[in-house]
Amino acid sequence: MGRIDAKFAELRAKGRKAFVSYVMAGDPGFDTSLALVRGLPEAGVDIIELGLPFTDPMADGETIQLAGQRALAGGMTLLRTLDLVRAFRKDDNVTPIVLMGYYNPIYSRGVDRFLAEAKEAGIDGLIVVDLPPEEDSELCIPAQAAGLNFIRLATPTTDDARLPKVLTNTSGFLYYVSITGITGAAAPQAVDVAPEVARIKAATDLPVIVGFGIRTPEASQAIAEIADGCVVGSAIVAEMASGKPVEQVLEFVRGLAEGAHRA
Repeated sequence: MGRIDAKFAELRAKGRKAFVSYVMAGDPGFDTSLALVRGLPEAGVDIIELGLPFTDPMADGETIQLAGQRALAGGMTLLRTLDLVRAFRKDDNVTPIVLMGYYNPIYSRGVDRFLAEAKEAGIDGLIVVDLPPEEDSELCIPAQAAGLNFIRLATPTTDDARLPKVLTNTSGFLYYVSITGITGAAAPQAVDVAPEVARIKAATDLPVIVGFGIRTPEASQAIAEIADGCVVGSAIVAEMASGKPVEQVLEFVRGLAEGAHRA
């Protein structure tokens, strides 16, 4: 059992929902980013989504786009991102880390070499937003063979005809994008999201985690109550962008995590 499956088993045993946080690797610099990532588990984060900086992040809103630009300007690369994970793993061999990004840097590195390096560094899963199920042979199936979960996104436009294809070869959990559009968009309403989560859960045993637009502990709790957990990204990235000390950002994260864990 990998770290992601083990974490959800642990949460189920406790009757608890998952809190997932997204942060951009290398924003605003390697050392500050590493300090933030190291502090996330103590702040209540169950699973860390680590953004891989990329020059053309088409699914991301302005907040995460700018974070990626800052990271790239500071010299962050795919290999440096894996170095950050290795540094984290020196002190934490339990918290799952999901690398989230785009296919181009992986393709440029070479799929087989990247997967071997990612596994060795301590990555547990991948979210690659620009590879649809029709391209599973590119990365998804090789990643599963290498022992990495491949986590897929479903959206409000994923209808009953499309959903089985999205679920094929997906593992770890399903990430439900609660609203149409880019990251950091309007806040989702639990009453609107609940029927969609129920529809997806009727088709899979995978945990369903809901993200996009969650900014407050109250919203975190409301969404976690109708799913297996929630993910917050842009709100945390915005806190980092404000120049606040890492300790203050972690306090903000702690509030969000407590909201999800009250669900």
